[in-house]
Amino acid sequence: MSCSSSVLVTRIRGVGEWTAHMLLMFSLGRLDVLPVGDLALRKSIRRHYRLPRDTGHEVYVELAEVWRPYRTIASWYYWAAVD
Repeated sequence: MSCSSSVLVTRIRGVGEWTAHMLLMFSLGRLDVLPVGDLALRKSIRRHYRLPRDTGHEVYVELAEVWRPYRTIASWYYWAAVD
């Protein structure tokens, strides 16, 4: 996902990064969004890759590079795996 899409949406008062990512994924159908701020997503990725709990956001972003341009779809699978 290009940063510009998320930044434009977060200019709306009360809309943060997580909300912007959810809007881009579920309402606008963007396929390359990585909502690294989502706790459930990070939990599932940590389980899959056996990462420590204090893993920084940059590690998740780096791991997700291979999922481009379908990071949204990969996120859906990781969310399903954590349920």
